[in-house]
Amino acid sequence: MRDDGILDDPNAPSSPTAETEEGTSTERTTAAGRLRAYARDLTGRRRAQVALATGVVCCLGLAAVVQVRDETAGAATRVDPTASAELAQRADQQHASRGRDRSAAPTTPAATPSASATSADPDTSARARKVASATPTNPAPVAGLDEDQMDNAEAIVRTGRDMGVPRRGLVIAVATAMQESNLYNVASGVLPESQNYPHQGVGWDHDSVGLFQQRSSSGWGPVGRLMDPAFATRQFLAALKQVPGWQQMRLTDAAQAVQISAYPEHYQQHEWRAVRVVDAIIPAGE
Repeated sequence: MRDDGILDDPNAPSSPTAETEEGTSTERTTAAGRLRAYARDLTGRRRAQVALATGVVCCLGLAAVVQVRDETAGAATRVDPTASAELAQRADQQHASRGRDRSAAPTTPAATPSASATSADPDTSARARKVASATPTNPAPVAGLDEDQMDNAEAIVRTGRDMGVPRRGLVIAVATAMQESNLYNVASGVLPESQNYPHQGVGWDHDSVGLFQQRSSSGWGPVGRLMDPAFATRQFLAALKQVPGWQQMRLTDAAQAVQISAYPEHYQQHEWRAVRVVDAIIPAGE
């Protein structure tokens, strides 16, 4: 019963509070406090979990480092000291050998021919170039000759030089071939055998063949050999050298002494041309 004589309501609250649709202010205050306390507790737990995880990771890392170091140290202790000594000795020997190689190496490479060079390798030395330049080349035809005639004249001159015949004998031989075959390697129509060999025409003067129209039947040699310009030249010059005083004779007399021609004076007309040909093949002074 209150002072004003009004009976208390047995269902009324013990203390007067202001009510709203969401409940009294006291109830809201108490709920907010409990939420804040729960939040602080949750935050604290998370921090503790993070700290614990960090600590575990650090411990694992340290343990791994310690294990690697222990394994490295163990491997080092397991190395055979004898093998280590051998490795060190080999290293010293290699270092010493490299030092000797550097000291023995020439500062300038020597210009010496290779020991492995063969005859097939080109010789490009200065001496080889000089010799090559001095070697006579095939001259152009002179004195009205064509290529075939000039080639045959060269065969006569070079064969004579190989035999050691002086220039006068070469002129006589060329002039003789000019008269006998016009400096062509001629086969014989009478000897079909001669036509089986390289030739530059066919003649009909008995069995005479080749540059000097030599006859196999007269003992100059086999037909096939007489068709070879070099062989025919050797046969002529060998006979010429047997003529006493041939070098002082007129050209036509020396040639006639070998050939025994029915026209002994005809050789003389070719002397000037023969001189020009020989000079073209062998320059004067050689």
